[in-house]
Amino acid sequence: MVWCGVAWPRAVRAVGTFRETITSRMSNASKRVRVLFDEAAIAKRNDELADEIVAAKPENLLVVAVLKGSFMFAADLLRSLHRAGLSPQVEFVHLSSYRNSTVSSGQVEILRDVQSEVRGRDVLLVDDILESGRTVVFAKDLLMARGAKRVLTAVLLEKPGKRAVTIDADFVGFTCPDVFVVGYGMDAAHAFRQLPFVGLVDYDSSDADLFGGT
Repeated sequence: MVWCGVAWPRAVRAVGTFRETITSRMSNASKRVRVLFDEAAIAKRNDELADEIVAAKPENLLVVAVLKGSFMFAADLLRSLHRAGLSPQVEFVHLSSYRNSTVSSGQVEILRDVQSEVRGRDVLLVDDILESGRTVVFAKDLLMARGAKRVLTAVLLEKPGKRAVTIDADFVGFTCPDVFVVGYGMDAAHAFRQLPFVGLVDYDSSDADLFGGT
């Protein structure tokens, strides 16, 4: 059997090696995570984003959160939208362009589709990070093709220098440096999603980590 141009046994070994490498490196680093955007800054920015979204005057709003990485951001942003006076319906779409890598493959797959009717509605597409832009463009085009009246995009983070397609988010939390980030729903080999802040895994530093380790 061939999988993505690689014989199946070799593909399985490659995926296993990647996971083992990530797990080993995280263990050796004592899970040192350096804060880029802390919990208070994120909460404040979510409230500001909600005000910006309200100002756009969405009608019959459907919020579509892109799984998995945006789940914390989407949940907190929804609470901020509620406090700002909006009562949107909520849906989810699971897209992937990473497979088992930290580098985008460039091909977007639908792993879970939106089930609600979008025709004639304003849609707010919520994602964790705008990097290459392929995932957001794919999702936005998909929703527009299904008859959405307007598709607005909100991202927690953006990396402007990494764009592979032409797109700008309508609402941006923070501009992010060109580093692999974790926390606040984002992961490395399924670890670190639970962190209340956005940070990066520091594999090389000998300084004490944020959890009190060494």
